[in-house]
Amino acid sequence: MAEIITALPKGRLLNQVITILKDAEFISPELDIDEISRQLVFTDELTGNCFILAKPKDVPVYVEHGAADIGITGKDVILEHGKKLYELLDLRVGNCKLVVAVPEEMGIREIKEIPEHSRVATSYPSITRDFFHKLGIQVEIIYLNGSVELAPLVDLADLIVDITSTGTTLRKNKLIPIAEVISSSSRLIVNNVSYKTKYEAIAELSARIKESRRNKNEKALLS
Repeated sequence: MAEIITALPKGRLLNQVITILKDAEFISPELDIDEISRQLVFTDELTGNCFILAKPKDVPVYVEHGAADIGITGKDVILEHGKKLYELLDLRVGNCKLVVAVPEEMGIREIKEIPEHSRVATSYPSITRDFFHKLGIQVEIIYLNGSVELAPLVDLADLIVDITSTGTTLRKNKLIPIAEVISSSSRLIVNNVSYKTKYEAIAELSARIKESRRNKNEKALLS
């Protein structure tokens, strides 16, 4: 394979992503995940591939501007980024949903019951704005970088739009999901120029990932 620069997502998905890339022989199996996670940039001496560790929301920026040839991040992040990026593969990990959630005490159970001009706290202002615009509901969007579920508790917002996978955080904060905005999973994205100049290497990686995932699924069915 030709050398490829990859933007990897820091945080909860990193271990799963690195395991997928190791199974595809894109990262050396000897490399320690904990050691990798402590670095910002590292090169795999065996494969010659270079890796950038970035916040998931920054991965599309590195790929779009050519600092990385490929990257891995969630569909939610790609949509919020707003620019057209070529999605090469759905890795089918990091599955979650972006939902509208309201405090239990509001007694609201359907999206149509939300009052006009409600305040909505979210880390996804673009997706949220488009969602409510399509429904014809006027809302005030309050952007927060994290801990969105805190907003209704301190009367900063009336409701939230946030990511959930199990719903545990919502339940702990007495929030009820009433509508799904989008479903999301981790995607392999590619820089448009890199896809032309390094097509064979990137296509080979995609094929290896598909094969390794297929083999794992077959083993799981037989076990």
